[in-house]
Amino acid sequence: MKEIVIASGNKGKIKEAQEIFGSEYKIVSLKEAGIDIDVEEDQGTFKGNAIKKAETIAKALGDGRLCLADDSGIELEALNGFPGVITKRWFDGTDRQRNLALISKLEESKNRENRKIKFTTAIAISNGEKSFCELGILEGTVAKEPRGENGFGFDEIFELPNGKTLAELSDEEKNEISSRKIAIEKIKKSMQNKVFVL
Repeated sequence: MKEIVIASGNKGKIKEAQEIFGSEYKIVSLKEAGIDIDVEEDQGTFKGNAIKKAETIAKALGDGRLCLADDSGIELEALNGFPGVITKRWFDGTDRQRNLALISKLEESKNRENRKIKFTTAIAISNGEKSFCELGILEGTVAKEPRGENGFGFDEIFELPNGKTLAELSDEEKNEISSRKIAIEKIKKSMQNKVFVL
């Protein structure tokens, strides 16, 4: 069984990737692979950060094993795509404080009627020499106030077309529509169809 090293120690992410890739590959964490690297996310796009992370770790592995890495964030149309690639860094505080600050920023903008929000996940896979990246996108609107208890990050203010926020969904419902899942499934399909060969 071939191994894919995932640039994460998050059990949920590992489980999700394993379920999508199935029995042909074994998904292992950075810790299991014996790698301890913190790759700086300094690229101008989600795709650039994901590729940089996957390539850097694959080169550190040095044995031809593939590395799967991601970068993700939200973009508000009314704020010209803000916060984008600085999603994780633009506000220093709790998730709730950051979400309230984002709602406030939207309300203060001249385009406040436009509440469109997009969650993008870039997933890259690399062997250190060649890399391939796919995007998963989930679209919705910014809720007027945080709602829901089952979530983290921006889940409580990310409202879907059905009126529910991501934090009001069960884990199973959320996983079915996640931008991460969309991107990983695209990667697997491209590998199966030999769209790229690593």
